[in-house]
Amino acid sequence: MLPLRQLLIYKAAGWSGFFVMGVELLGGRLLAPFFGNSIFVWGGVIAVFMACLSVGYLLGGRLSLQQPSLTQLGLLLLGEALLALPIILLGDTVLEGLSEVVPDPRYGSLLGSLLLFGAPTVFSGMISPYAVRLLIVALDSSGLAAGRLYFVSTLGSAAGTLITSFYLVLYLEIHTILLCLMAISASIGLALMVLDRLPAHKLQRLQRPAR
Repeated sequence: MLPLRQLLIYKAAGWSGFFVMGVELLGGRLLAPFFGNSIFVWGGVIAVFMACLSVGYLLGGRLSLQQPSLTQLGLLLLGEALLALPIILLGDTVLEGLSEVVPDPRYGSLLGSLLLFGAPTVFSGMISPYAVRLLIVALDSSGLAAGRLYFVSTLGSAAGTLITSFYLVLYLEIHTILLCLMAISASIGLALMVLDRLPAHKLQRLQRPAR
């Protein structure tokens, strides 16, 4: 059985993959009333998410060099949750105004995606490289740790894609789904921060198997 610390790190990486794919799919639904549902719109959405994830990977790797901790990883999860809040509060207003200024669905969807989804996606991208650094305890095991973590993260992305598109959108409103995604990100982030502050003897007690 994995130690609780490692288990939560893997959970954070897997959930960040789920979160970003869930938001990406919902993003297309949010853009549709204003810019349509054509390949242009989806091209803009995918391009923004890929570009912002790549920026997040770079920033997460740099941040991991500065005294990495579970608390900082937890703050990244809280950040992705809080930065997704404007999607709910301002999404329709921003997209409606943007559709009047930039009616072309190619550039309107590209700019709308960047404004609403760019910041939380960057934070989501920062989580995996930062988590890899927390898992590495020796150079000879660094490749294995990175491989396992990106496996979990990508598996989370696949789960987020299927569960969001096959089930969640059928039973829940878009804003309700976003709130649920944000709440889970915040919960995992807070759990990491609490775990980081637990005394060693309490942490060992939590990791003992129940009799």
